[in-house]
Amino acid sequence: MARVVVDVMLKPEILDPQGQAVQRALPRLGFTGIADVRQGKRFELEVEGPVDDAALARIREAAETFLANTVIEDFTVRVEDK
Repeated sequence: MARVVVDVMLKPEILDPQGQAVQRALPRLGFTGIADVRQGKRFELEVEGPVDDAALARIREAAETFLANTVIEDFTVRVEDK
């Protein structure tokens, strides 16, 4: 089995209140020097069979229609080595 990872992030122009809350909390916890924080989602899909172009196309379709809200989020799809 192969693992395909779909990372979903808010588009840069979309406000990220969760990321901002983390960014404000870090210095209070002693973590300085971090200029910006953006929060996202990671999906790990275990794929049966080969991960060929057709399988990646189906996963991209799933990401575009179900895993990400493409109005406000971008996504990337990649095969991860186990």
